[in-house]
Amino acid sequence: AGLLQRVRSRAFVACDSQGKRIAFVSMDTGMGGIVLNNRVLQILEKDKKLVDENTGEPLYTHANVAISGTHTHSAQSGFLEHTIFQFAGSGWVEDTIDTFVKGVAESIYLAHQNMQPANAYVNIGNLHNAAINRSPTAYMLNPEWERQKYKYNTDHEMTLLKFTSSNSNNQDPKELGMFNWFAVHPTSLNNSNHLIAGDNKGYASYLFEEWKNNNMKNNGERIKSSLTGQGDFVAAFAATNLGDVSPNLKGPKCRDTGLPCDAVHSTCNGRGELCSAFGPGEDMYESCQIIGKRQYEMAKKLYNNDNQNMQQISGGIDYIHTYVRMPGLNVTSNGEYLGTLCKAAMGESFAAGTIDGPGMFDFTQGTTTLKPFWNFIVDFLHKSTPEERACQHPKAILLPTGNLDIPYPWAPDVLPLQILKIGQFVILSVPSEFTTMSGRRLREHIQAKMVRDGLLDKDKGVVVIAGLTNGYADYTTTFEEYQEQRYEAGSTIYGPHQLNAYIQEMSKLADAMAKGIKLSPSAKPKDFSDRLVHTGGSLHTDHLPPKAKYFGQILYDVNKHYYLTDGKTIVSAIFAGANPLNNLRLQQTYIEVVRCLDAQCEDHSLVADDSDWETRIHVTKSREDIVEIYRTWKVEWYVPKHTQPGMYRFYLYGTSCLYNLLHTHHQFTDFVGKSSVFAIQKQGDYSFRPDQRVSMETFLN
Repeated sequence: AGLLQRVRSRAFVACDSQGKRIAFVSMDTGMGGIVLNNRVLQILEKDKKLVDENTGEPLYTHANVAISGTHTHSAQSGFLEHTIFQFAGSGWVEDTIDTFVKGVAESIYLAHQNMQPANAYVNIGNLHNAAINRSPTAYMLNPEWERQKYKYNTDHEMTLLKFTSSNSNNQDPKELGMFNWFAVHPTSLNNSNHLIAGDNKGYASYLFEEWKNNNMKNNGERIKSSLTGQGDFVAAFAATNLGDVSPNLKGPKCRDTGLPCDAVHSTCNGRGELCSAFGPGEDMYESCQIIGKRQYEMAKKLYNNDNQNMQQISGGIDYIHTYVRMPGLNVTSNGEYLGTLCKAAMGESFAAGTIDGPGMFDFTQGTTTLKPFWNFIVDFLHKSTPEERACQHPKAILLPTGNLDIPYPWAPDVLPLQILKIGQFVILSVPSEFTTMSGRRLREHIQAKMVRDGLLDKDKGVVVIAGLTNGYADYTTTFEEYQEQRYEAGSTIYGPHQLNAYIQEMSKLADAMAKGIKLSPSAKPKDFSDRLVHTGGSLHTDHLPPKAKYFGQILYDVNKHYYLTDGKTIVSAIFAGANPLNNLRLQQTYIEVVRCLDAQCEDHSLVADDSDWETRIHVTKSREDIVEIYRTWKVEWYVPKHTQPGMYRFYLYGTSCLYNLLHTHHQFTDFVGKSSVFAIQKQGDYSFRPDQRVSMETFLN
């Protein structure tokens, strides 16, 4: 376990002259969640500074707050209450949910605190060579006339929202932030990665914020003036209809032969676990950088209005929200009855995984019949009725999650739906991963309706989907894609008419917004988090590694000197560490790489922290005996090619824990570790012998 980049919550608040407001959050997590929303709003609603002065009502509620996950697969799990998601992650971890709640609430509070008169702009452009469709055979099942409307089988459009202050004193406006939506899975880092990270979208946000917060020169050289994440400018790369969209551009190949996988089933000689997609880099970390940088560079062009397409947004704020009970919902389209939504169920292809993360055993995508062995096993949980199987047809039901409630309900049955509107810009908040075509249908249907109802201008209106927002209920495919039962269809839990149900219920929201009325929810989702058993670890006494005398002690020191290569020089050191959960050091850092400014390195400047891409922390937990557990921290710095020659040092910041059994409390003690000073010099500079410690004055400017 360890850390590649910190995951962050980024928020904007928009308020019009009438005091109507919305808050949108994009957070570097797998998805939003009902419990997360509930607990964030409990904090905000209790804050006396966040109430309407006239009515005394909370300014931020479920109706006007959207919390969207980017869908990185490399963030912490353990914050979703339903059993199926606990099996897929780390169970229920109070440390995770508490930290996420604090971070999201704080980001909304900061956005509220920093509100000022501002202008909003929207720009749209095409980003190519950043994504592929990972279920292209399913996409091809959509009607030909519909496919011919689009040039690509994924959405190449990036939609960007820009905020600047509006000054009346003829000064240049202050740049405040940027949010954008582009369809690609943050799965550049595959399931062999054990370091926390925001994946390609987190990396893109990092690059944009470093640029706008003046921490980076044009040539890529770092000139950090503060820790990462502490600048004023906020840049979010949010999730949209990314359901069938992969960042692994080389496509699915067989690990054993290197040949393309079977297109329909994503198998190699009948085995799904051998089929994986990689690229475009040499390894997953380089691939993550490439895809993240391409999103960053496109966003930069749109932000700078290179395409001369930017439009200022005018008009007021509006929002509407409801909850819908999905199982049993009657679905119609253009007055024609289509069917009824089913109780939630996962198909066999769900267990097969995807080309971004293959499953195990003998499950395959594109399967509509369950193998006898798994049929036998599943019947112990719940034997599906003929009616249930007919409702989900052609899905081969593997897990009838809607019928399982031991030890807790396995799947959600009541979902949040929401529309946020800033003038001519509309956000459709849905708790699902929509595929490319399902997202297009929802977006186009709601936009056309809002134009007809006078809510949007035909030429100026812009609609985006914010996926994985306010909750999570797996995937949504089109009816046609559902028939092939690839992974996305096997994870479309309410059956073949699920997309039309979303379109139907979101249309009701748009209609109510046009009429200025509120909708009464058919039900509210149950929050049973108070019943959940904490499965995460607890804090115990930290013990020192063998032969270590104190926490922060260097166990394996840096070399005396390193030559600069093209980003391939790695400086590393190992410290006697403690449990990182003792102190998460929120908005701070566990490590610093500093450049020495005097001979003793007492005066130094910050070069990198634990949120910079070139640093990595590996925490190894070992057992000395049956009781004592100790940890070592390996700190790595992948030295950027633009690094100035000079003298450098690592600092490690940690907190140790002593648990007093007699007094039943934890005693925490902060500690600091530091490496020896080391030299970074250009390749070919042989001014000293390898065994000679370099004089710092040689390199100091």
